[in-house]
Amino acid sequence: MHALDNFALTGKAALVLGGSDGIGRQIALGMAQAGARVFPVGRSAAKVEAVAAELRATGQDSGGYAADLTRPEEMDRVFADAIAASGGLDILVNSQGITILKPAEEVTRADFDAILATNLTSVFFACTTAGRHMLGRGDGAIVNIASLAAERGMPLSSPYTVSKHGVLGLTRTLAIEWATRGVRVNAISPGFFMTALNREKMRPERKQAALRRTPMARFGELEELVGAAIYLASPAARFVTGQAIAVDGGFLAAGLD
Repeated sequence: MHALDNFALTGKAALVLGGSDGIGRQIALGMAQAGARVFPVGRSAAKVEAVAAELRATGQDSGGYAADLTRPEEMDRVFADAIAASGGLDILVNSQGITILKPAEEVTRADFDAILATNLTSVFFACTTAGRHMLGRGDGAIVNIASLAAERGMPLSSPYTVSKHGVLGLTRTLAIEWATRGVRVNAISPGFFMTALNREKMRPERKQAALRRTPMARFGELEELVGAAIYLASPAARFVTGQAIAVDGGFLAAGLD
């Protein structure tokens, strides 16, 4: 076998939550290019169908699902339908996420609950729902999208930071629980990428601060996250679990400005 064959996802079925926009959309398209049959999920039916159409244009027999993953019945429906359509899930990507930017003392309970419901609670139950299926098969890979906020304190984004610390803790905990049972759980911690999630929310001075603290002195391009996702989902990473790969232009490695 050629070494590069270990990075192929040929014959794998991947469910990409948050796959209709931003990071999730790019990962969905990239995994399809690597050979996976991809099922994107998002809240907007129009955006889901747009991504599914792109996937079908590559020759895939693929469909997507519009769902609010904070609703247990909708999550159950998505997993049941995707498993039935694919014959068995091999890969789960959790890329769903929302945020607000405001001082912690101004965060309301409704703000906090909404962010945790999407960014952490839905990730937990997506992992365990997929996990039960994958554990029954003795094989599977889960890739969670964490954040630099999982590794540092981030001012003006306290609920988001709490949620992403939780995602990283969940990733490591499930990884060690399932390590001998064939299911790997890893994460990607993206640096600063301009997406619909943050493009309009970040004030110019916050963007400048992000660039100043990033050694590569630029924002990431969404395509630059795809390789890490494919690697973590592929046989090339079969001895890798409980890890978070930072794709951040050197942000976490930096010391003094």
